[in-house]
Amino acid sequence: MNRIGERIKKKRELLNLHLNELAEKVNITSSALSQIENSKTYPSVLTLRLIADALHTTIGDLVGENESLLENPVVLKNDIKFVNQNATGTIIFLLSNHDLNKQMDTYLVRFSKESCVEGLFKSNYGQVFCHVLSGSVQFDLNGKSYLLKSGDNIYFNAKIQHNAVNVFDGLSELLWIQSPPIY
Repeated sequence: MNRIGERIKKKRELLNLHLNELAEKVNITSSALSQIENSKTYPSVLTLRLIADALHTTIGDLVGENESLLENPVVLKNDIKFVNQNATGTIIFLLSNHDLNKQMDTYLVRFSKESCVEGLFKSNYGQVFCHVLSGSVQFDLNGKSYLLKSGDNIYFNAKIQHNAVNVFDGLSELLWIQSPPIY
């Protein structure tokens, strides 16, 4: 419990929010927030919820539910987490542990025949790097198409219109790295 204030302060500073700005967003005094950040008092559950919302995080992250993950940088094959699947049959898996301070996310994208990434990566900011692990994937970036085969790479700005489609007669997989994290 003693580290809640430390986590709140760290997250607030990462977002470049001043103490009084966050206090105003959660409708408490700057003095009360300062006491919370310095572990002189603890917020109510309601206040903690408001702080978490204002900091674009969860209560769990503020109370340290994922701290054990921070100390273990390894994600074993059996611990890879399913993230999402779209209507075309493409599945994405998160290849790294959750961490408030991550600067990027790494995904395994598994395409079924003729599936695409439509609706899976909704960010319109940041940068994306992809490496085709197997099969063939056609990337469409702002109306231009690029056919990538196993071993090929592509790097683009996430704000441009983009899609990736499996054009291989079977399963295709690629490594998708996006900065900043979106999930």
